[in-house]
Amino acid sequence: MGKFEINKDKAGKFRFNLKAGNHQVILSSQGYATKSACENGIESVRKNSKDDKMFERKKAKDGSPYFSLKATNGQVIGSSEMYSSTSAMSKGIASIKKNAPKASVQDNS
Repeated sequence: MGKFEINKDKAGKFRFNLKAGNHQVILSSQGYATKSACENGIESVRKNSKDDKMFERKKAKDGSPYFSLKATNGQVIGSSEMYSSTSAMSKGIASIKKNAPKASVQDNS
């Protein structure tokens, strides 16, 4: 089962990572000024991860595929790591769709 982990960075911003059952990070958020805004970001991931249209598939300058998950307002909620192939990226998206809706939240902040 997946898990969201909330952490506070060196700049004092709150960030979350969504980890799959194997403890690998599959989605990382932007920095949020408050914990409640970070928690709202988690809820947005839960809601928007069910809709394939909310995943924006991209390529880095070096050609590595990655994706961003967007909210209904078009804002990026989180981004993936760089993948070695498009099929690996597709597996990452599938993992988010599977894990995000029922993932627990661990507050490490």
